[in-house]
Amino acid sequence: MIVLENSSSQQALQQPYISSLADRYAVATNYHDLGEPSLPNYLAMTSGSTWGITDNEFHSLPATGIGNQLTKSRVSWKAYMEGFTGDCFDSPYPYALKHNPFPYYGGECPPNVVPMTDLVTDLNGHTPWLSWITPGLCNDGHDCGVRTADRWLSRVVPQITSSAAWRKDGVLFITWDESDTGDGQVALLVVAPKIRGDITTRLDHFALLATISDLLHLPRLGLAKQANSLNRQLQAETTSSKTGG
Repeated sequence: MIVLENSSSQQALQQPYISSLADRYAVATNYHDLGEPSLPNYLAMTSGSTWGITDNEFHSLPATGIGNQLTKSRVSWKAYMEGFTGDCFDSPYPYALKHNPFPYYGGECPPNVVPMTDLVTDLNGHTPWLSWITPGLCNDGHDCGVRTADRWLSRVVPQITSSAAWRKDGVLFITWDESDTGDGQVALLVVAPKIRGDITTRLDHFALLATISDLLHLPRLGLAKQANSLNRQLQAETTSSKTGG
């Protein structure tokens, strides 16, 4: 899973590499953020709630996130963070704590949070069941725009799709935390061998968490319990060019 920053669906899908992924794989055309700022969206994607938070400050939440669930279930996972130097709370630019939701659940830095540079080695060896990828503040589009994010994806996505982990029933989700045009609509790319075309079901970050939880056989958290899931489409051997719900 790759999470990028601050682009509407329309802006993202106008970029050359992102557009090529949408043409080759699947794109959710009715996918929505949960408003501003960044942090509540990241919390929703990992715990099924925004916890009433309306800022980007650090909050130690007495809550369970998907990372906690995976650790408890002894299922492998890692969060790859560009710029991370070993400290969730004090790593330098381009790392941003607000784009790393995992220490918010309990206030500790999980050992599963690792530098982005570990990704290539893990893709060529023991790839975790869940790999969360957060680019730094330039490559995610936050500071440097969606064109920079597009170029970054063009370098990183082929590394993932050429890996044995992806080729053996893997799926790569690429989404944006929020739209910067205020329309509330962002893109969700579903990069998997068995799914193509437009997904027209109304989805949001809770639905993405529901999908990942279903794929990893985890209980859904929070509002993900009531959300639509893409699990049926992803498990199908074939799909039509238009996948609605």
